[in-house]
Amino acid sequence: MKEASFYKKNKDNTVDCFLCSHHCRIKDEAYGICNVRLNKKGVLYSLSYGKVVAANVDPIEKKPLYHFLPGSKSYSIACVGCNFQCGFCQNWQISQAKIAKDLNLFEYRLTPEAIIKEALSNNCPSISYTYTEPTIYLEFASDVAKLAKEKKLFNVFVTNGYMTKESLESVRPYLDAANVDLKSFSEDFYRKICKASLKPVLENIILMKKLGIWVEVTTLVIPGKNDSRKELEQIAEFIASVDCAMPWHVSRFHPDFEFNEIEATPSESLLATYDIAKKAGLKYVYIGNINTDYENTICPSCGKVVVERNGFFVKSKNINHGLCGYCKEQIEGLWQ
Repeated sequence: MKEASFYKKNKDNTVDCFLCSHHCRIKDEAYGICNVRLNKKGVLYSLSYGKVVAANVDPIEKKPLYHFLPGSKSYSIACVGCNFQCGFCQNWQISQAKIAKDLNLFEYRLTPEAIIKEALSNNCPSISYTYTEPTIYLEFASDVAKLAKEKKLFNVFVTNGYMTKESLESVRPYLDAANVDLKSFSEDFYRKICKASLKPVLENIILMKKLGIWVEVTTLVIPGKNDSRKELEQIAEFIASVDCAMPWHVSRFHPDFEFNEIEATPSESLLATYDIAKKAGLKYVYIGNINTDYENTICPSCGKVVVERNGFFVKSKNINHGLCGYCKEQIEGLWQ
């Protein structure tokens, strides 16, 4: 247990947490929405510090990041909990666990130094904070990220994008890339299904871009929930308005957690979304969770494949110093 950052104490021993956009006011002996930040007599504690529930060597493509060191490995960690409550979460066993009740069942402890050692010994040029929401264990993630920078390692957040401006700017010196889940373009969807709000996510995508963080966006297309043509057009147009070179990953939904009765996304819906995105002017659009040629990176100028993928694995690359190996067009991203 470690004292948290990004909060202030009130006279009645409540605290106001401003780590994420929920801005929880937490009573004494109570938890925030994330279930991992506890108020004890006006002091807010992070209960998840160093309590790692997952640590794996993953392809960077699994995050998914397709324009950030493609073909490399990323040492991937998670702590328990989340500040969203999405009924379709595919990591719900750890994201929706209650730290006071469930954490001791599966936790193991890793220091920041141990994580750096593991990343280096496994030849991982980056560390990814993933599987659950990194914002809610930001104190631990920041300590790891600082050490990672000292060792010339990159840092990646896979995030719902719900942090506050203050917390995002605090980690910016160490954060190189992020994949942001843009789950819908509907406030109603965010409120009812995620127990959150859309606006902060949009604002943080814009802010990340301004701060120089490499950003890719993922949308899980869920039949009957966020798959209307109008909504998908709105998402595509929003991303294009921020940066037409920002990759959009359109992923297939599979039944899980509280959404077991909903069918998997039809391939036709994903292909239609691809066409919507290209019409909106997006240069790089990918279809995930289904094996297709739409995982490849295509040069927007000559139309040739510059990164060929099979699932999460890169088969070939033809990019030299960020330029298409065929026509010399710039392919945005970090390639080496």
